Parts: sequence; structure tokens; C-alpha cells
Amino acid sequence: MSVDGIALDFKAIGAILGIGIVWYALAVAHADDRQPDIARGAAVAAQGVAPGAPACAQCHAYNGASDGSGAFPRIAGQPDYYLAKQLRDYASGVRTNAVMTPIAKALSSEDATDVAAYYASVNAPFLPLKNAKPMLIKRGEQLAKVGDAAKDLQSCNNCHGPGGAGEPPAIPYLGGQYARYTAFQLAMWKRGFRKNSPDSMAGIAKRLDDQEIAAVAAYFQQVDASAPAATQPKE
Repeated sequence: MSVDGIALDFKAIGAILGIGIVWYALAVAHADDRQPDIARGAAVAAQGVAPGAPACAQCHAYNGASDGSGAFPRIAGQPDYYLAKQLRDYASGVRTNAVMTPIAKALSSEDATDVAAYYASVNAPFLPLKNAKPMLIKRGEQLAKVGDAAKDLQSCNNCHGPGGAGEPPAIPYLGGQYARYTAFQLAMWKRGFRKNSPDSMAGIAKRLDDQEIAAVAAYFQQVDASAPAATQPKE
């Protein structure tokens, strides 16, 4: 083969590779621009994804209200970005849980995005729950609304919004969340077992004693986040 022929072959190979790179870049861009499919997310919630990911509804209920025990969080109406990020954190190992980690690993990126969008779209009722003692709730309200200057603690509402309604897309609502779940997560941050908000929640949790953790959790459980959330601008 002549030198000119070899040069043409290299040019052809280069052109093919160039086209492939362009198509790959376009595919990646298209994937990033993909809009969540809420109907598909509803199917993932109801049926799961085989193998390895059972129906989300088994623990969180189809309407996202869970069972009220606090073993599983209420996820109805949480921001889709926040929910999808938690699934990615479970899958990557940044956040760990014996139940959620293998489930998140079994979900594709599209599965996680779609099911997060579904649960974000659900408006589930707040379950009637027994309130804690008034003095405990009062201390929790103080921490939530004012903080504690002596401990260099800002108010919870400063980040989580008035009434703990959340600040989409990244900050979840706390109002109406189950006290047992909230207290457990604060304890996980305090003890260094939860690590996916190290620059914010870990430092705050370490300055709370066990009674204050119980107080904040009890206060937010009896707050209806839907009222202040309705006044928040939609993303």
C-alpha cells in the first residue's frame, strides 16, 4: 500500500472515531437532559425492579407515608433531587444502610430518577400520631426556631425552612417526619456513621445531647409541613 493510501486510511479512521466521539457526547448530553418519567417511577415503587430491588411500597407505602413507626421515613413530597441523591449515596457507599444499600445498587440511574420523581409528586396525608410531652416539644420548638447561642447552634429552620417545610431541591422537609426516624438520623450523624452531609449536619448533631435530639425530633413530628410548604415557590 502506498504512503498516500495509508494516510487516507488513517484519515478515515480518524473521521470514524471523531463521529463516534460526537455521538457519544450527544448521548451523554441527552441522558443528562432526560426528563423523569413519573409513571415509570410509580411502577418501580409498586413493583420494584428485578433482580435485587423490591417494591419501594413494601416499606415506604405506595403513597410515601410509610407506616408511621419511624423505622422507615416519610418520603411523600420530598424534593426529587434530594431523594435521588440519597439513592446515589446509598449505591456509592457514601451513605450506608443494610436494607437500602443493596436496593440502591440494583437500581439504574433512570430507575432512581424516576422513582424519586414519583414520590416527590405524591401528596400523602400526615398520619395521626401520639405527641410527646409538652415540655419536650417546647424545647424542640426553641431549637427549631431559635437555636441555642450557648452551643453555637443556629435554628433548624434556618436551613430547613419555616416550619421545617424544606428548601428544595437539596434540603428535605422535617415537618411531619417521624420522630423515631429523625432522632435516629441525628444520632447517626453525631456518632459519625452517617457521612453524606459532613459539613453541615454532622457538626450540628455533635453539639446536641440525647435529650435535645429527642426534643427536636418530637417537635417536628407534630408540625404539619404541608401548610408552610404550600407557600414556598416551586422549583
